[in-house]
Amino acid sequence: MRFTKMQGIGNDYVYIDCFKEHISDPAALAQVVSDRHFGIGSDGLILICPSKIADVRMRMFNADGSESQMCGNGIRCVAKYSYDHQLARSGGPFSVPGQATYPASLNIETGNGILTVGLDLDSSDKVQQVCVNMGQPILEPARIPVALAGESAVNIPVKFADTDFDMTCVSMGNPHAVFFTEDLAAVDLDRIGPVIEKHSLFPQRTNAHFVKIDGPREFSMRTWERGSGITLACGTGACACLVASVLTGSSQRKALAHLPGGDLELTWSQTDNCVYMTGPAVEVFWGEWPL
Repeated sequence: MRFTKMQGIGNDYVYIDCFKEHISDPAALAQVVSDRHFGIGSDGLILICPSKIADVRMRMFNADGSESQMCGNGIRCVAKYSYDHQLARSGGPFSVPGQATYPASLNIETGNGILTVGLDLDSSDKVQQVCVNMGQPILEPARIPVALAGESAVNIPVKFADTDFDMTCVSMGNPHAVFFTEDLAAVDLDRIGPVIEKHSLFPQRTNAHFVKIDGPREFSMRTWERGSGITLACGTGACACLVASVLTGSSQRKALAHLPGGDLELTWSQTDNCVYMTGPAVEVFWGEWPL
């Protein structure tokens, strides 16, 4: 089996071109290849598949084998691979309302529907950065899902592992719980992350993010990802953190997110209510895995 290792600001996955390869049990394969000691090493497995309704289809599996609806850093890498390897070509220009216009675009089928991406191309027609229309955030607790009443879950007092928090919940196609702190380094993410992920409040488990506001257009964050643990970056999580920051009055709608693996440019547009995420996508190496 031919594979490609790719990363978006340190959020790394093993990518399989399913135009050429057939994977019978991706959940089991994800667990094996993700192992950083006995496998290739990654945060999970992403399949790039043919689609009947878009240019390509993305399927994403966490390191524990569970399938997730979306991956923000992953979809940027899928876009780069698909364009650079000519699995799909441009559908035309892509614009962020009131901001940049990208010369090329792709439509990618995900577990969160079809998402459109804009491609920033270099002089050799290779993708350097990708801007993703991540869609509109979901704020209703029943749709996130989180077991809370009301029309939204903003600054809700909760307790995890005998510690009190204020929690804001957002879905960007997958569930996120956001907590604000003045000291990111003081957060014992190894201890509190799995407690939050698997708490009974979250029927589908959740991603947990701790955020420090650095200014009205800037914040830093650390992440515990559902099914993968601590990761260097989470694209959908960064989008959720922007939305949570705006809802709590901590940030403007355009901000720079600092993640352990790098930075993402984020905009929550008032024009279409969609969140736009821009960041790099990098091919790291290629190889063959014996199935």
